[in-house]
Amino acid sequence: MNKTPKIAVIGLGYVGLPLAVGIARHFPTVGFDISEPRVAELHQGFDRTGEVDRANLRASTIKLTAKLADIKGCDVFIVTVPTPVTDDNRPDLGPVMSACRSVGGVMAKGAVVVFESTVYPGVTEDICGPELERVSGLKCGIDFFLGYSPERINPGDREHTVDRITKVIAGQNPDITELLARIYGAVTSGGVFRAASIRVAEAAKVIENAQRDINIAFINEITQIFQKLDISVYDVLDASATKWNFLNFKPGLVGGHCIGVDPFYLAQCAIDNGHHPEVILAGRRINDGMGPWIAEMISGLLAGPSRVLMLGLTFKENVPDLRNSKVIDVIRGLRAKGHVVDVHDPYADPQEAKHEYDETLIPSLDGLSGYDCVVGAVPHAPYCAFTPENFDVLLKQGGLIADVKALWRSKELPAAMRLWRL
Repeated sequence: MNKTPKIAVIGLGYVGLPLAVGIARHFPTVGFDISEPRVAELHQGFDRTGEVDRANLRASTIKLTAKLADIKGCDVFIVTVPTPVTDDNRPDLGPVMSACRSVGGVMAKGAVVVFESTVYPGVTEDICGPELERVSGLKCGIDFFLGYSPERINPGDREHTVDRITKVIAGQNPDITELLARIYGAVTSGGVFRAASIRVAEAAKVIENAQRDINIAFINEITQIFQKLDISVYDVLDASATKWNFLNFKPGLVGGHCIGVDPFYLAQCAIDNGHHPEVILAGRRINDGMGPWIAEMISGLLAGPSRVLMLGLTFKENVPDLRNSKVIDVIRGLRAKGHVVDVHDPYADPQEAKHEYDETLIPSLDGLSGYDCVVGAVPHAPYCAFTPENFDVLLKQGGLIADVKALWRSKELPAAMRLWRL
């Protein structure tokens, strides 16, 4: 493809939008999303994910659309839709397959379809390719070609942005790989890494998040052990981190759209190929059990049914992303013990919280008081800035401060309050 390719990015969420805006600086680009309200917001310069600011969005030459007809005639289609799991933690390829049907219905001979969604090895060539063939009537590897370049977006991270990270790329043949190198190489200053094959690129992505999940699971398990010994895991980590090769992972609630999900894709791939993935699934069990365990620990320190204020609901700090947040496990665990739990989050969208978790968020901390317990669940900047006066107002005398994420570890807290931390 010697001409300047016209590129369509399918899915304008946390991954797709920053990528599309980056590509549009160098190539004619169409950003497509099935959500008309999402596209309408973007036309107004508003990105609810917070990944692209208003000025950059409005200055971009990208064409934003919810109409499939608008991506007809594009040369390269980059699919960035979610890859969630089902209720029983099996890979849900529904969004990817839907994207395949959309692209297959509009692409022409010579098209290149690239997937960024996290999958297990073989999905791009063995599942997506045949579906694109079925819908388009074209032959994969002859009339159209496949590629894979795993996303590495970290919501809220302003350092490792799509224009700075190394992009792993793999094409169905060397020419497609070089086309991807040309496209992604123009977008990022971090360069590209040519993986040995599409399957290798798929495997590299899925183990990146599984590795983090397993390491955090180890820290979460020793956290539970040290609680029995009346030792703070953070004190232990401070000491251990003085060794030059210590991996300083932190304990906590492992949610979100990547680390809390992707290991199940790798596990399913292993099972389908006759291998039982003991370490991967053990890590998932430990991390998925962390929320109920925290709820049990906090409840054990409260005298009977109590009023609890939960600070934070998103899956990580300073972002509005509520997907697969494990804070809800702590909330439900406390309620199951008879406690009344109010939830506040300055970043979360109230409508999304209601839709995803049936949670009605407290709109403001102003005027709140008389709680038996305040839980620091997510280290949002406004919570980290709390002073002793905040606790004096929010808590009853002798109330419990439950610091799940070490928000206030270095702060002087009111002497009249009790403190529990990991």
